[in-house]
Amino acid sequence: MAPRRGSLLTSRPVKRTFPTAQDAETAFYDALEKGDLEAMMEVWAEDEEVVCVHPGGPRLAGYEQVRESWARIFQSGQRLKVHLSHHAVLSGMMLAVHSLHENITVGGESKPRPPVVTTNVYSRTATGWRMLAHHASPAPQAPARPAGDGPKVLH
Repeated sequence: MAPRRGSLLTSRPVKRTFPTAQDAETAFYDALEKGDLEAMMEVWAEDEEVVCVHPGGPRLAGYEQVRESWARIFQSGQRLKVHLSHHAVLSGMMLAVHSLHENITVGGESKPRPPVVTTNVYSRTATGWRMLAHHASPAPQAPARPAGDGPKVLH
């Protein structure tokens, strides 16, 4: 029988403990901004049930697929600055769901790109809170108002 990830039979170092889902989320975005793959993967549950969807990308399932995708992103060398907004948090004893907007500025660009609507799901484990899912999609653009289309008055 193969050893489970994180067991004493593997050579992986012990992961950081995240006492709250918010601590895990803070570490996730810190790793994203730094382009630090090891710090990023510390946040994720080492589970074949984890799921990640990058904006416009396919659904990635399992720890290895998720790790490979972040490795490719970080290898690009682009540095990102992420400002989070529009937070909505649903949390329970064992599960937390964070819905938010990522406002991303790529290094060297003067203004942020269009927002990304994101849902992050965290689970409370024996080793602290870990990410189970990250789903990021481009935010729909607000429809442009035609010229002269002012407010309508009913009386």
